[in-house]
Amino acid sequence: MEERFINQKEEYEISPYTFAVIPVEYGYKTYSKIIEYNEEFLVPQKPLDVVKTSCKFFGSSFDGRCEGTKELLNISHKVPIAIDPANGLFFFPTTSPQRDTCVWLSYEHIVSRIRLAPAKTQINFRNKQSTIIPVSYSIIENQMLRTALLKSKLHQKMQETLRQTNHLYNYMQVNDGHTSFQSKGTLSESSWSGFDKH
Repeated sequence: MEERFINQKEEYEISPYTFAVIPVEYGYKTYSKIIEYNEEFLVPQKPLDVVKTSCKFFGSSFDGRCEGTKELLNISHKVPIAIDPANGLFFFPTTSPQRDTCVWLSYEHIVSRIRLAPAKTQINFRNKQSTIIPVSYSIIENQMLRTALLKSKLHQKMQETLRQTNHLYNYMQVNDGHTSFQSKGTLSESSWSGFDKH
């Protein structure tokens, strides 16, 4: 059934305020219903196109994010992605992203799930809103677990990178008398000159 919305936006990128991207029939086309913290509106793009645009907005690509997840989790279908891990934008699809019925949900904003029927699950969000998704409870649970694992593994990698970076800074500070550091822990201009050859 076609849904009608007062508010529409021509373009949209997923943000920390995005709870869900849901396909809806609008005329003869599939649009996206965007659920945010205190607003709902329609975007004239399919959910997958919204997700792809958002990945590009944050300096990556949808295919690249999917390949990264597959490598980390050793899975091949319905892969969750980190649209922007720095801002906690972890989203997962409810079915194959290529299907027009696929819903994209924000892992961070889901507080609970309720089984309503064999193929119907209520998703409860942090702002006490809820939406009903036409997929089984077990699929949602599995996707939540996958996304949690992706978030954990990326966090571990980021922490390891930070540890290595701090080790490098400390090593340079001890062994290079000409190296100075700015108050926020970044290398000064004179320090970067040593890397220009590369």
